[in-house]
Amino acid sequence: MDELISLSDATLDQLTVERPRYDRKSLTPGIVHIGVGNFHRAHQAWFLHRLMQEGKAHDWAILGAGVRPYDAAMREKLLAQDCLTTLIQLDPGNVSAEVVGSMIDYLPIEDGNAPLIRAMADPAIRIVAMTVTESGYYVDPVSKGFDGNHPDLVHDAAHPDTPSTAFGAIVAALRLRRAAGHGPFTALSCDNLQGNGDILRQTVVSLAHMSDPDLADWIDANATFPNSMVDCIAPATGPTELALATDFGIRDAAVVTHEAFRQWVIEDAFCAGRPNWNEVGATFSDDVHAFETMKIRILNAGHQVLANAGEILGVESIAQCMAHPAIRAFFSKVQRTEIAPTVAPVPGKTPAEYIALIEDRFANPRIVDTTRRVAFDGSARHTGFVLPILRDQLAAGRAVEGLALVEALWARMCAGIREDGSVIEPNDPIWIELANVAHAAKADPAKWLAQSRIYGDLQDAKPFADAFCRWLALAWDQGCEAALVEYTQGSDRAVGSVSG
Repeated sequence: MDELISLSDATLDQLTVERPRYDRKSLTPGIVHIGVGNFHRAHQAWFLHRLMQEGKAHDWAILGAGVRPYDAAMREKLLAQDCLTTLIQLDPGNVSAEVVGSMIDYLPIEDGNAPLIRAMADPAIRIVAMTVTESGYYVDPVSKGFDGNHPDLVHDAAHPDTPSTAFGAIVAALRLRRAAGHGPFTALSCDNLQGNGDILRQTVVSLAHMSDPDLADWIDANATFPNSMVDCIAPATGPTELALATDFGIRDAAVVTHEAFRQWVIEDAFCAGRPNWNEVGATFSDDVHAFETMKIRILNAGHQVLANAGEILGVESIAQCMAHPAIRAFFSKVQRTEIAPTVAPVPGKTPAEYIALIEDRFANPRIVDTTRRVAFDGSARHTGFVLPILRDQLAAGRAVEGLALVEALWARMCAGIREDGSVIEPNDPIWIELANVAHAAKADPAKWLAQSRIYGDLQDAKPFADAFCRWLALAWDQGCEAALVEYTQGSDRAVGSVSG
């Protein structure tokens, strides 16, 4: 192989892959994005890059940002290559690459977040977007209300000029903008949360109210928080992914691999303007809720259907889970009999068609999305993705056996030991608590459901609780695969009713 080309502005003309055709030195910032992970760079940054390739949106470039010390490593990698990223698209039959250049800087990460606050206070910044994970919005998992007692937020309310969280930094920047006579920016969540814009508004306004009620009222009345639905599978980057860039002659320390699918549906509520992302494939819609319900319930909840079983059985990736006969049969049946009945069609797609699409996407062997990554933070993902489906099924008097098995397998996984005896390393912010309860639930399954911060009153829903206890006992006594087979091929009791 010829000598590798280190990715930078100076070497773009040497590359043989698609690359920025615009003058990056002429770009000016219009967006701050907090949480510059693989998903953001494969999704939102790519949509903006496509507009820039058409000679548009050159005043909307992205300033990357982070609020945690571990973000500094990504900042260092990206600054060393002028904030360029190689995106490698992995189709089952083809691999292609392009370099994306819509991010032009990455803000310094400091205690108190002064550089971030200063950047967001600049009126040139008209959108502050974020991908901070589903559990990062300080929402009580049962009530869905604002968790103002969290120590992070208590700190930010007491120290509003030197906050520790992204939301405290947003409040501080909006305070400076109001004092200077500037209007607010749009705050845009790009996380997998139902009503993510509404949740972001709740967090920002409620936090502001803790230190400055007048500011909170100004934000609530003038800032906008559009809901959005985002979708693109972008696995974590490891040695295999880094090596893929070298196949194209590129040395990239922060390469991103992704599938050949992207979807972005956004509520058109931007108080300070926006790029025309719809010109490059995004959808502006007044009914984001329908799109996000379909995606969150079939894709995101579907990930949890697969990942916990995969972890227990030592199946390393989502594609391998789909190739495992018992896990795939379980996934297919739960989707069609217990998840699809809670999902309405959207323009151009029925729930059945979307399930078929997801099955194809998950089965792509080139996308090495690990079960560990997908199973991470189950305490947020089960409460956010799976349990709302379960509640709807119970309310309609429909089957919950498969969903009960999903929860039982999560409980079994949290015991931290696979069936081959290997250890499942901690994989949740409250892992120790979950593991302790999971071990107690081996003898008394009801103890798992007694976690009120996760299940609320679901422990009192007899059809679910009885099924859960039965499935967890079976998973421990006869193994995970025996439970999967019993559900997919067993008695009518295990099948449940799908009418209604």
